Amino acid sequence: MPDPRRTKPVRRSPMPEIARIGEAFAARRIKLGLTQQLLADLAGVSRYTVQALEHATGSVKLGSIVEMAEVLGLRLEITTIDSTAT
Repeated sequence: MPDPRRTKPVRRSPMPEIARIGEAFAARRIKLGLTQQLLADLAGVSRYTVQALEHATGSVKLGSIVEMAEVLGLRLEITTIDSTAT
């Protein structure tokens, strides 16, 4: 199995939240020693889907994100935004 690439995804997304999610997934994938292709195979998605999430380009189905998260041992969590916080 080839070594995973050690490049950091470039933020190209107008939505920084998506870019942060992609960076977290890429960091975890690299820590586990998985290639994009192996993650894609294990999650049942295409390599393009993994790449699109990691680089915050294109659109990725929520179901695909959940599948990749499970393979990576990550959990997605939704919280409310406190509008009174400074």
